[in-house]
Amino acid sequence: MPPAPDTDAIARKLGLASAADLILHLPLRYEDETRLTPLRDARPGHPVLLEATVMHSEIKKQPRRQLIVELSERPDQECGNTNPPLFMRLLHFYPSQVAQLRPGLRLRLFGEVRPGFFGAEMVHPRYRVVRDDSPLRQSLTPIYPTVAGVSQSTLQRAIPTVVMEADLEEILPKDLLARLNFPYFADALGYLHAPPADADITALENRHHRAWRRLKFDELLAQQLSLRRYHAARQRLASVALDDPTGLARRLAGQLPFSLTHAQQRVDAEIRIDLAGRHPMHRLLQGDVGSGKTCIAALAALRAAGSGYQSAVMAPTEILAEQLYLKFREWLEPLGVQVVWLAAAQKGKARQAALESIANGSAGVAVGTHALFQSAVSFNKLALAIVDEQHRFGVEQRLTLREKGMTDSASATPLTPHLLMMSATPIPRSLAMSYYADLDVSVIDELPPGRKPITTKVVSQGRRDEVIARLRDYCHGGAQAYWVCPLIEESEKIDLRAAQDTMPN
Repeated sequence: MPPAPDTDAIARKLGLASAADLILHLPLRYEDETRLTPLRDARPGHPVLLEATVMHSEIKKQPRRQLIVELSERPDQECGNTNPPLFMRLLHFYPSQVAQLRPGLRLRLFGEVRPGFFGAEMVHPRYRVVRDDSPLRQSLTPIYPTVAGVSQSTLQRAIPTVVMEADLEEILPKDLLARLNFPYFADALGYLHAPPADADITALENRHHRAWRRLKFDELLAQQLSLRRYHAARQRLASVALDDPTGLARRLAGQLPFSLTHAQQRVDAEIRIDLAGRHPMHRLLQGDVGSGKTCIAALAALRAAGSGYQSAVMAPTEILAEQLYLKFREWLEPLGVQVVWLAAAQKGKARQAALESIANGSAGVAVGTHALFQSAVSFNKLALAIVDEQHRFGVEQRLTLREKGMTDSASATPLTPHLLMMSATPIPRSLAMSYYADLDVSVIDELPPGRKPITTKVVSQGRRDEVIARLRDYCHGGAQAYWVCPLIEESEKIDLRAAQDTMPN
């Protein structure tokens, strides 16, 4: 008997925290070693389990060094059409295998049978020595994801041991299990690690089986519970109420050369209610390009300014940040709110002046890139952070900006800024509910009058000339087009098309 595997060492090599995590190290696929297939029934492309006896073996050196083993299913009969031979070919082998594979040895081989030079052959099948009374496996053989230094056989011995020793308590009510047709958690894991011989391999490998659905349900439930706990913890944080007693947001809405759409009014009301609360807002504002997200963000910034506090508006690129800066300055400065610009490329007196106005509080709104959350930037009374294209920032970057908030002078309680994140990336509601469970989601689902709907198309590289011709005709008609590239100049570090190489003649 081989020694018991060191499950702790195996778990470490797989990058798992403990041996207990091996119960969730689930198979990628399965192989059927529960039944023997006669050689005559083996089909190319379909791995099968065969049993045969070694008749002869020799090392051949042409065209390359290899071990050829001739086997017979019925060694007691002469080879003929009713008992064709099978050849096992090993291109890589050890002296111990040469010594082991002697005539009379009974083997079970698992692999694909295909035509060879001498006849039917299996190249490097998985094999083991058996006796005539050796039992077949009673369950499908799991094939696990693995790493160097951890073999399949090691995992196939270690994981069942951990599963059997685990005390897996059922957490779902019995009536829910019955309604959803789910097995118990322990039964689902046991089934996936050792499916019975009659299991539906296709359903298992496609992860449609009810045992897989049970585990998916538990994973999503755990994610939702953790996010809701985070949501509840956020409700215990303190923030400043931004109720805009001076009415700056109302004044801007009355001075705009257009009327807010019904969707904008609804979303603005949701944000207004959040900002007036004593707990930090954590809201995602979603809407297509041109739906009016910037206007809603400006109204939110004015509610902070009208309450005597600052806002920070951050975008992932200087082009986007500058567009926001120009629009905010156009709308807010006539109302007496100073808007400053801060970017990494900004140097000298202009940068120093922006930093001073942010620090002393004279700037009601600071617009910029990731430069806003650098250590040199100190806000006077930051109460609102607005992040455009939020998915392009890391969690740590967004949290760093929020940490630049204030402290309540009376109670010494940290005050967390309200957070408004904006995105034009379409997020189906089901995904938003799952992935953004710690967020409140507002959707602008209506374009302003006269705006054409956004059409997205994917065109293959082979139609590049056709795309350029269409753009040329479009621009000759007086319109503009933007061609966005991931790089300006060619880079040795990343294989992407640069702008300098993309410019059409």
